[in-house]
Amino acid sequence: MQKKHKAVEYPVLPSTLNPEQVETLPGLFRARVAATPDKIAYRHFDVAGKRWLATTWEEIATEVGHWQAALKKEGLVAGDRVAVMLKNCREWVVFDLAALGLGLVVVPLYTDDRPENAAYIMEDAGVKLLLVEGKKQWKRLQQVSSRLKNLQRIVSVNTIEKDDRPQDVHLQSMSEWLFGVEGSVLAEEGDPMGLATIVYTSGTTGKPKGVMLSHDNILFNAWGAAQCGSFSPDDRFLSFLPLSHMLERMAGLYFPMMIGAEVVYSRGINQLGDDLVTQKPTTLVSVPRIYERVYARIMGKLRKDSAFKQKIFHKAVETGWKRFEYQQGRGKWDKSILLWPVYKRLVADKILQRLGGRLRYAICGGAALPPDIARMFIGLGLPMVQGYGMTETSPVICVNRPDDNIPESIGQVLPGVEVRIGENDELQTRSRSVMLGYWNNQQATDDTIDSDGWLHTGDQVRVNETGHYFITGRIKEIIVLGNGEKVPPADMEMAIAMDPLIDQVMVIGEARSYLTALAVLEPQEWQALAKTLRLDPNDPESLQQKKTERAVLARISKRLGSFPGYAQVRKVHLTLEPWTVDDGLLTPTLKMKRPQIVKRFEQEIEAMYRQR
Repeated sequence: MQKKHKAVEYPVLPSTLNPEQVETLPGLFRARVAATPDKIAYRHFDVAGKRWLATTWEEIATEVGHWQAALKKEGLVAGDRVAVMLKNCREWVVFDLAALGLGLVVVPLYTDDRPENAAYIMEDAGVKLLLVEGKKQWKRLQQVSSRLKNLQRIVSVNTIEKDDRPQDVHLQSMSEWLFGVEGSVLAEEGDPMGLATIVYTSGTTGKPKGVMLSHDNILFNAWGAAQCGSFSPDDRFLSFLPLSHMLERMAGLYFPMMIGAEVVYSRGINQLGDDLVTQKPTTLVSVPRIYERVYARIMGKLRKDSAFKQKIFHKAVETGWKRFEYQQGRGKWDKSILLWPVYKRLVADKILQRLGGRLRYAICGGAALPPDIARMFIGLGLPMVQGYGMTETSPVICVNRPDDNIPESIGQVLPGVEVRIGENDELQTRSRSVMLGYWNNQQATDDTIDSDGWLHTGDQVRVNETGHYFITGRIKEIIVLGNGEKVPPADMEMAIAMDPLIDQVMVIGEARSYLTALAVLEPQEWQALAKTLRLDPNDPESLQQKKTERAVLARISKRLGSFPGYAQVRKVHLTLEPWTVDDGLLTPTLKMKRPQIVKRFEQEIEAMYRQR
């Protein structure tokens, strides 16, 4: 069943560059430099000078030319893979644009990923050059140095003293690597349909899969996004979601470049609050976890306020929500809306000022946003829109429009994207944004994209009469964390259950900030562990001791050593009572009934997320 609905689309300004004009990602960059050479492209914080600095497009082009000359000096040729392992910064962008302009394939890595996982990705992709931040990252990678033999060069943005460099590794500081090189921007990227990047995402085997995306895949997705709101060159984006995440890379790098907006690089999550206030962005792209953190702070402060202040706050949210529903055409006029200017001045403005006070778009994607959080922010006047996508679709498939926004939905289909609802209510999609396939994994490609080009998302949906899609479940159990990372619980559970101590286990974490687990221990193994911990194995309280949890978590962590760094269990609830068919927690074929188990242990699960 293929559904077609006309979504709200917004006129694109003439200054916005389209895919047919620019053809490739570095073509987009060159066109932007030519169109607005003196306009500010990026702002970053200079730690040494303790001040924010601005860089124009022309200045970035000069840097890109130098980096291209240095890459050419390495003897790299079109099609070679190069990796970047940096936090969001100008150097990330310069490296990306320089490499793509030479036809190289960029492989982004998370800065805090497990060394074993980073090594696996670089081995699988055949990476020849790696850009890292500095000594801290390099020391972690030294743990897996025997697996980095294919690397011809490692470049560190920060200086690494020669005493810290092994003799057998071609490691250079960026200042050395760029010393004496001169060059102007080169255009050797080739085919718009050719491979631009390999972005690794967790698969059902527990090993990451390399999503192959072309220049056209990403450009087409960014162009579709430009038609989903009223964006302009005067917009300012605050970049803090990792650029190794495809949502940030498209929406926080190439999309601003397409519309000619500037990007500010946040100093990090710890300074995000200050950066919002001082830099006053108009657009924020984030996963739910960030909004959850702000929500938790607001609620924490509210609990300390007087009953009167709490009542005013909740009235402000309630009135703001009624106003929002009325403006969207879904709610009736209510006379309480007349009080909104008062609530806005007393409550909403003060909270929105902490977010900079200028936000026109707060875009949320990567995972489901809890409805209560969306309702609070929207009720306070934050223009929040939620979307949906996958790395495999470059990444956006659906997004809400500001004037047709149903927060609990994933929105309407992006312009130029086809969707249909297949067997088992599965959302399937086909467009120019669908990946080329998985790197070195034809079987996984064939399992995901059918012969007619439809990509099977594995997500179950329903659609309403206005064309808004709603996620209702998953065909294959995949947990999407609050930061957008996907983990395969069945594979993790199989690995954990290999420990003789663990009889049954279920991993939890959908839309949460970290993973937890429910575990049934094997009685005899528990007796042995309890003795080593000097606990009474027959005392139920022994299972709830902190040292018991630490010991079990250490064993679980060992079993999950081959999984990505974000696929780690941080808390566990332990019991000796097995789950059975008779108690309704297992099917006749002994498969876990996940919803029933979650319901049975609802209080224990919530306790694991309350305790920090």
